[in-house]
Amino acid sequence: MPGGPGAPASGPGGPGAATAGPADFDPYRPPAGPANPYRPPARPAPRPFQWLRPSDPSAKAPATPRTLLAALLTGLLTAWLLGDGLGVNLLICGAAATVGAGLAAWSAGRTLRPWTVAWSVLALAMLAVPALSDAGWPTTLAIGCALALASLALHGGRRWPGVLLALPGILWQLVPGLRWAREGLRSADLPGRGKVVPVLKAVVVAAVLLVVFGSLFASADAAMADVLGNLSPSMNVGEIPLRAVLFLLGLTTALGFAHIAAGPRRWDRTVVRPGRERGRLEWALPLTALNLMFGAFALVQAVVVLGGRDSIMENTGMSRSEYARQGFWQLMAVTVLTLVVVAVAKRWAPRSTAADRRLARILLGVLCLLTLVVVASALGRMWYYVDASGLTRLRLWVLVVEVWLGVVFLLLITAGLLRSGAAWLPRAVVLSGMLTAAVYGLMGPDAIVAEQNVARFERTNQIDLRNVRDLSLDAVPALDRLPRVERTCALEKLWFDLPEKASPWYATSLAESRSRGILLDRPPVGNGNSASDACSKAGLQRDFFDAY
Repeated sequence: MPGGPGAPASGPGGPGAATAGPADFDPYRPPAGPANPYRPPARPAPRPFQWLRPSDPSAKAPATPRTLLAALLTGLLTAWLLGDGLGVNLLICGAAATVGAGLAAWSAGRTLRPWTVAWSVLALAMLAVPALSDAGWPTTLAIGCALALASLALHGGRRWPGVLLALPGILWQLVPGLRWAREGLRSADLPGRGKVVPVLKAVVVAAVLLVVFGSLFASADAAMADVLGNLSPSMNVGEIPLRAVLFLLGLTTALGFAHIAAGPRRWDRTVVRPGRERGRLEWALPLTALNLMFGAFALVQAVVVLGGRDSIMENTGMSRSEYARQGFWQLMAVTVLTLVVVAVAKRWAPRSTAADRRLARILLGVLCLLTLVVVASALGRMWYYVDASGLTRLRLWVLVVEVWLGVVFLLLITAGLLRSGAAWLPRAVVLSGMLTAAVYGLMGPDAIVAEQNVARFERTNQIDLRNVRDLSLDAVPALDRLPRVERTCALEKLWFDLPEKASPWYATSLAESRSRGILLDRPPVGNGNSASDACSKAGLQRDFFDAY
């Protein structure tokens, strides 16, 4: 009955509300209620790629008909010209893509700056390498550097994040560029839409007329057929898939660059927090020990190398070539690792007081200065090696890279001496590297390798034919000076790899055109002149020759 023994007592919860007894109390359970003091405050879920947000472009100009038309023209030129090989056609396609990016930048209201002009001119100079040289590796390097420079020119950048992240920026702009173009085509507010269709119609009609009347003239006159065949690319049905891929590649690349120009990502805004400062002792002691090690190496080099050839033989018991082979690669590794050490030490260096900053400049400056001794020693060893064994592609390349590393350390030393700051350093380092790559490609490395080996043969009557048989057509003018036996062995592979028909003017390098004339005038093989016999007479091992 209500109110009787065993009945629930009435309370704030109303009649029938249960009262917790001592057995129901749990001291580890937080009290009920809307506020829970034992629950940590909620944190917002991290957004993916949050570090990219500060660099987002403030605005993006739409794709205009003129920009899209320039990208379409770039794709057509790429499909039309690049299928036959590389030459001046790459420069033509690059110029068309530059026009499209320039139109996008103009529609976005961007102004032309000196560094943009410098990067753009250097990128176009890189694209001139295939027009001059037939070598594969310098051409590949030049194309990669040209794409990176074009991306840097459109992005801009002064700080290390802005420069380094802008170089590969084109890679993640290819797909967004296609979406950007599609949005531009779908937009009804695009100005000049009525002007694009007549232009496209005129281009199509002109192409049809040229094909029809050109075919008639070519079939009517052999001389006219030869002229038209040299001026216009030839294409058969089997090449259609390749041409389609080239068209898509050219169109996508041009739209990617135009998309950057319409509103670049500002990589300079990327936040890079400095590393936690280390104590002066734990930071300075390792660098001081490393400087002492570098100084000891510099003293040893002064004793061994400055004494000349006799000093090397007396102090090490090795010849000059053996001395070079013993340590060049190790010294190059030391040079690269020192750059890493400088970057890491700079990040965690103490910087709270003027004395800390001064100590950091002194220790890092001495390390960079002593590294120049390492660079000089590595270059000297490679010079000995080349003088004793001849020059090869790899030896020339590592020499160029080592020289550039020395320039980088000079720039670091200069930046340390200038107390006003080194805002110019990131662009200066990239500029030095790109200029090195441009000079390397434009000077014709294979021609230099062949010239050095031929000059060494004329001086010592010694040549390693294995080093020159794999060179490109750039080497033909120099190798043509060799005596008959050595010339036959050196040029035999190039002679057999020479295409029967010359490439069109737009797909032929200057080196290929010149070398083709030399090989056709004086064939290295023929009239009883066997390459196998010539290589054997020249001292090349028969098993090496048979491997080819």
